[in-house]
Amino acid sequence: MSAIKARIREYVEALVIAGALAAFIITFVAQSFLVQGSSMEPTLVDGQRLLVDKITYRLREPRRGEIIVFHYPADPRRKFIKRVIGLPGDEVLIAGQRLILNGRPVEEPYVLGPMRGVFGPVKVPPGHVFVLGDNRNNSDDSRYPDVGPVPLDLVVGLARLVYWPPGRIGLVRTPAVLASFE
Repeated sequence: MSAIKARIREYVEALVIAGALAAFIITFVAQSFLVQGSSMEPTLVDGQRLLVDKITYRLREPRRGEIIVFHYPADPRRKFIKRVIGLPGDEVLIAGQRLILNGRPVEEPYVLGPMRGVFGPVKVPPGHVFVLGDNRNNSDDSRYPDVGPVPLDLVVGLARLVYWPPGRIGLVRTPAVLASFE
C-alpha cells in the first residue's frame, strides 16, 4: 500500500510543479513581436523582431516616448506597435506639420519626414494613452477612429530589444524630448 501512496505523491508533486511552471509561462516576462509594415520607420523597420517586456507596465503606466505593443482596439486578435505621445489629461494637436503637446511644439528627431494634415486638439481620457507611428504619413494610430486613444488594458508591453536581424540588434531607445511635457 505504501508503494501506491508513494507513486500518488510523486504524481501530485509532478502536477504541482507542472502547474507552477504553467503559471510562470502564462505570466511570462517577455514575448516576441514581429514588426509588420512601415509605420514605425525609421526607428523600427518591417521584418524586425523585438522582445517585448510584459512586466514593466504591471509596475507602472507607460511614459511619453516609449514604444509599446498593444491589441488593436478594432480587432484585439491583432497587435500594433506605436510610440506613446500623450498620457491621460494631455492635449494633443497636429498643425503646421508639427506635433503640439499641451500647447508646446515638440521637436521629434525620430520622425520620418514632416507630417501632413491637421488633427485635434484632443484631450487624452483617463486610463488611455495617445500613440503615433514614427512614420506619421503612413501610420494607423490614435488619430484615426479605429484606434483612437488606446485603453491601458489593451497594452501588451514595452518594446525593449531588437534581436533580428543580427545587423540591427540593440535596445529600443526612448527619446528624452517628450519627458518634459507636463
